[in-house]
Formats: sequence, C-alpha cells, structure tokens
Amino acid sequence: MSTEGVIYRVAGPVVTATGISPRMYDVVQVGKEKLMGEVIKIVGDYSIIQVYEDTSGVKPGEPVSNTGRPLSVELGPGLLTSVYDGIQRPLPVLRDMMGDFILRGASVPGLDREKKWEFKPTVGKGAEVKGGDVIGTVSEGPMLHRIMLPPNVKKGKVESIKEGAFTVVDPVVKVDGQEYPMMQIWPVRVPRPVLKKYNPDVPLVTGLRVLDTMFPLAKGGAAAIPGAFGTGKTVTQQSLAKYSDAEIVVYIGCGERGNEMTEVLTEFPALTDPKTGESLMKRTILIANTSNMPVAAREASVYTGMTIAEYFRDMGYNVSLMADSTSRWAEAMREISSRLEEMPGEEGYPAYLAGRLSEFYERACRGKTLCGEDGSISVIGAVSPPGGDLSEPVTQNTLRIVRVFWALDTKLRERRHFPTINWLTSYTMYDAQLKDWFVKNVGEDFPELKSWAMQVLQKESELQEVVQMVGSDSLPDEQKITLEVAKMIREIYLQQNAYHPVDCYCPLERQHLMLALIRKYSDLAQKALKNGVPVDKIAYLPVRQRFQQAKYEERIDEELAAVGKDMDEQFAKLEA
Repeated sequence: MSTEGVIYRVAGPVVTATGISPRMYDVVQVGKEKLMGEVIKIVGDYSIIQVYEDTSGVKPGEPVSNTGRPLSVELGPGLLTSVYDGIQRPLPVLRDMMGDFILRGASVPGLDREKKWEFKPTVGKGAEVKGGDVIGTVSEGPMLHRIMLPPNVKKGKVESIKEGAFTVVDPVVKVDGQEYPMMQIWPVRVPRPVLKKYNPDVPLVTGLRVLDTMFPLAKGGAAAIPGAFGTGKTVTQQSLAKYSDAEIVVYIGCGERGNEMTEVLTEFPALTDPKTGESLMKRTILIANTSNMPVAAREASVYTGMTIAEYFRDMGYNVSLMADSTSRWAEAMREISSRLEEMPGEEGYPAYLAGRLSEFYERACRGKTLCGEDGSISVIGAVSPPGGDLSEPVTQNTLRIVRVFWALDTKLRERRHFPTINWLTSYTMYDAQLKDWFVKNVGEDFPELKSWAMQVLQKESELQEVVQMVGSDSLPDEQKITLEVAKMIREIYLQQNAYHPVDCYCPLERQHLMLALIRKYSDLAQKALKNGVPVDKIAYLPVRQRFQQAKYEERIDEELAAVGKDMDEQFAKLEA
C-alpha cells in the first residue's frame, strides 16, 4: 500500500490527492505543513480528503502522506475537565504553546504523556480477562476511573500486572504476551460494543418540572431541543448538565458562535456541582468547535464527543451528552457535499443527512457493558432552525429519530415564561415505558395527575380562542375555573427559575406534592362552585398567592404542607 502521494486539486477544505492508495476514512497529512485530513471518497487513483484545518496557500504538487489508521481518539485518565477541539487537540495546551490562535499543522496528543496516575490493580496474576474487563482503577477528581482492556482483546490470562504511578502510555498489564497501557485508542466512527441493550424504562431525572413530569426522557434515550435564538437552549442544557442524575457530562459546542462558546467555557467551571460541592467541570468534558474554526472539524467533533461518552458508559456510568447544535453540523455536511459536487437534497443538504443524524442518535443507549456494569448515554441534541422554522430538514429528520421533543417557544420567551418549553407542541414517546417506574418511585397517582394537568392545559388553549373573540365574561363559571387552574399549572408548576437557589432544582417527590395541591385546589373550587360560591371569591383566595411564593422558600416542603392546610381552611370558610 502506497503511503506517499501528491495534491492534485484543492477546493476549500476538500483536497484531491493521487498516489496514496488509502482505505476509506484513513487519516492523512496534507501539504508541507502536514494538515490533518480524512479520506471521504475514493475514485480510482484519486483520493478525496476533507481537511480539518484551513487550506489557504495549499497548492497542487505538495506532498500527501497516509497514516494508515482512521480518525481516532485517546481514551484514558485525564479526559475529565479537558477542553478539546473537534479532533481532540487540548485547547489549553495549544494556547500555552502558540497563543490565542491555533497555527496550522499543530499536533498535540489528546492525553497528557507526562502526568503520572496512581494505578491500583483489581485483578491478579493468572486471572482470566477479556476485552472490556476492568483491570484496575485510578482516582480522577471526584470520579473513580476504571481502567479497562480494549473491547477487541481476546480472552486470555494475566501474566503480570503492576501497581504504582504510571503515565497513560506506560504498560501496566501483560495478557498472553501482549502489554497494554492505561490508554486506549478508538476510531470515532465505530460504536463501542455493549453486551446487551435494555428497554428505556428508567427516567433521566432532571429536576426541571416541565421535563420530568410532562415530557420525561429515559436514560439511554435521545431528545431534541429546537428553538430560535434567545429561547434558552443553552441555559436549559446547563441546567440539565448540572442537575440531571448523570455522573458524567460531555458538552459538544458544534459550530456555535465564539461568544456563546466562551460563555460555556467560563460558566461551566464556575458552576458548583450539587452532588459534590466542587466545580461541575470536574466531571465534565467540553468539546469546542466554534463557527470560525475549520468547517470540516465540526462533523468530527460530534463523533469525538460520542466516543468519549461511550468510554465512560463502558465503565458503568450514566452519561449525558449535549450537542449544541446539530444544525451547524448539518451545515458543515452541506458545505462539504457541495465541494464534492454531490447531488443536493432538500434545501441543499446532502441526501444522506437523515442517515448521518440517525447514526449519531442511535449510539445513545442504556445497557450492560462488557465489564458487567450497567451504563447509559442520554443524548440531548439542540437544533437551531433558521428563523425558528421547525419544518426545515434538520429538525424534521431529527424528529423522525428521537423520541422526545422539547419545543422552545419565542412567544413564551416574550411573556418571560422560562423554561420556554411549549407544553402543547412538545411530546415524549417514553410515557408507557416509564409509567411503572413513576408509580413505584414517586406515587401511584403521579401518571394520572400528569394526564389531568395536560388535559387542563389543552382545554385552556381551546377556551383562549373563545375568550379572544367574545371575552372571558361570557364563559360559564366551570370554564372560568378551568382557566384559573390552568394559570396555576403554568405559573406555579411549569415556570421555574434556573438561577434561584431553591427553585432551580425540584425533586420528584416535591413535583408530585405540588401537582397534587393544584389538583386539590381544582376539586375544592368545583365543589364550592356547586355550592353557590361566586367565581371571583374562589379565584382570589389568599392561599393562591402563598402557593405562588412557596416554591421560593428555603423551607419549601414545610411551606407546601402549610399551603395544603390553608387551602382546606379557606375553602371551608367560603362555604360556611
């Protein structure tokens, strides 16, 4: 196989070379500066390469060399707290080397080769091991990093294993004559295997009432969160990263504006992890590929993040992966496709857009890993449709794949209702699988309460159309009460302040209690109405104001219990 060739043609990030005879998706070094690229098409002797760096000044006749291996990432101790670009180059290291701008051809390993980690073996000499088995552990911040054999290792016996401080490239174990370090190298486009996939019947608890109650996401599931500029995608994703019951967070900034990514890079380290009290960054990996970085690396950034997430899943951790945003990734695909002169599909996107999106989202799963632990990856993909148009191809193709849709609404943003998740257009397809879990762990009536609340909100939407035409005074008293109850569900339950120390996170037990209290108010109001109490007196009971303020009180659970007693007393006085 020939490894040396020359450039034949240059078209932006797409370079055509001859004379290298590569395999599909091999990594190659292009030009005198050895720019990193990947073979994406082979036509006879011509190899079409997408280059992950700026190709300005590159010309035909310059050398091209084939590395003979696909685009891969390094997996091992040192991943947590890291900030990488789309091809796993550590950005803080590059900044120390060359300042604020990355020079072309820069090459730095993904994991630190100098730092030593304290390795503690968990198997002894003579033990039978196979691919995926845990052979030892390393303490990395608040997490226990399990050192595993690469998944493709065949069953064998441990000939020797070391204990002590080693770098990621030092051999620590010898199995059937082959030595293995703590680090693994894995191709990003190849999903890492699991023993068995489970049904999605355990929810990812987020602490956001509108998500947990109305539109829950199962662990190992995939959700799309589309919305126009300023609707709160980033704040919602930060809340999910901070409060969801996932142990590891992988955040991919794929083609976002530089100032938005800067906010993430500065805010994440400043966020306090409620589980440990330390910086949230200690269990987070950030992948930053801003819109002014080379367009080809955007596609790689998504696969890089997913492979890192799968590595932590294989250890038995629950991982939440945030991709912000897949629209920019699709735009990169569209640009590369046009350079390749491929037949365009809808709105110029390549015909294989749906296939690439499904390849990515279908790597989300919850299952039994090769080492026997249970782990999961839950994928939350933000979509930024131009002008907030949800009928465009990226959003529509995403909706065919994911089973949870959290629609952000500009009208709710204008009304200062946050999170801006529209309860009428959002949906989840995990309700049936998660029902038993909620009944067992939250309350037997919890699914029924949720169903009741959704019916009230739907009824409110229908009544609002009548109100806009003839006014609310023309409605019957029962319907006026329905509007008041719907207002309580919206303002007390669905609205949530991401920056308030108490209201930012709401455990499931409290969600159940709050919803039960609103249902109780509704039942007492209907009863009072039948006993001849005027609607105005019911609507302006002081307990409603107390209920509204209760969610911000430090001793919130005691306050909610007091609201329940108040409700009984005030309705009893009305009917006296």
